[in-house]
Amino acid sequence: MSDYDLDDCGPSTQGLRAGRAPTSEQEHSEAIFATSSFTFGSAAEAAAKFGGEEPGNIYSRFSNPTVRAFQERLAVMEGGEACIGTSSGMSAILATCMALLGAGDHIVSSVGVFGTTVSLFNNHLSRFGIDTSFVSLTDYDAWESAIRPETRMLFLETPSNPLTEVADIARLAEIARRHEVLLVVDNCFCTPALQRPLELGADLVIHSATKYLDGQGRVVGGAVVGDAKRVGEQIYSFLRAAGPTMSAFNAWIFLKGLETLSLRMEGHSRNAQAIAEWLNEQPGVRLVNFPGLPGHPQHELARSQQSAPGGIVSFEVEGGREAAWRLIDSTELLSITANLGDVRTTITHPASTTHGRNPPDKREQAGIREGLVRLSIGLEDEADLKADLERGLAAARRM
Repeated sequence: MSDYDLDDCGPSTQGLRAGRAPTSEQEHSEAIFATSSFTFGSAAEAAAKFGGEEPGNIYSRFSNPTVRAFQERLAVMEGGEACIGTSSGMSAILATCMALLGAGDHIVSSVGVFGTTVSLFNNHLSRFGIDTSFVSLTDYDAWESAIRPETRMLFLETPSNPLTEVADIARLAEIARRHEVLLVVDNCFCTPALQRPLELGADLVIHSATKYLDGQGRVVGGAVVGDAKRVGEQIYSFLRAAGPTMSAFNAWIFLKGLETLSLRMEGHSRNAQAIAEWLNEQPGVRLVNFPGLPGHPQHELARSQQSAPGGIVSFEVEGGREAAWRLIDSTELLSITANLGDVRTTITHPASTTHGRNPPDKREQAGIREGLVRLSIGLEDEADLKADLERGLAAARRM
């Protein structure tokens, strides 16, 4: 199967068949290579592999067969030449920036990125002389105006977290090409099952594999996908030296997650569509953010760029933080956690959790208000989700 060309196959087939390289045991499910190091047949072989003259495994910090299988599978699914698995989604962003940027360089980022990404850019990369400007995700004139001679990277999440704004990747790719800068897209919310940014002109794709790629909230990991030079050589070189490494066990979990990714993303999207439409009719709900709703500002763009709207829904309730917290605390079925992408529906208050470290004025600028609640819709029965949310909404309305 390893010789079969899977590039033109669908995402379900790729998720099941790419990256398979059975050992002499001919196992049908990929093996977990739980080893720190690998042996050599001779001193000469060891020297050749350490020197890069021969391919092969050396040390699991940077070469492990289970991790390699995950990397090869995700690269095929995203349409990239190479993939590097990392210890977390944040380490994937860090590895990308440390490998490809230097002192004096500049990033332009969308303002609505994950709060910890903002912290990384503002509080840590800045110490190494890397500056970041933040612009509205969908204001393309602002993106263009923010680019300086020292700009090296445009960074965004689409759909955004937690407002589900959708950026025109092809349009940003054209801007990036014209200014000779990299376009890096966090594809965490859609995954390659629903969206393939590289085909739309992006240079690199980032994943928090912790989310939908696993899909069951079991392990933490990240990935970068792109071309052989930047990912396969430069980012790999940083990983080898600095060691933000994905473990073999976690890679095996992600491999199993990729096998069901397409089916799960269809189910998440179907449930989320039903819940968003229902929330849109409920008293006390001020605004529902979901790309599948016709009233969403980028509804048509999402339909053309994504094969389905995804599983993230956010909405504002009247009454601010007190109402939002009462709603959350009154649900009984939903899991109160800031993680997302799980088969179990999760609920959180972004202004005090995922984006709580951002200054209040920055949260307000990004549209993350005190009454905002984020749902990561799981695969439970639709009627049960509605009943639990109604329980929460009823409590919020009694304020």
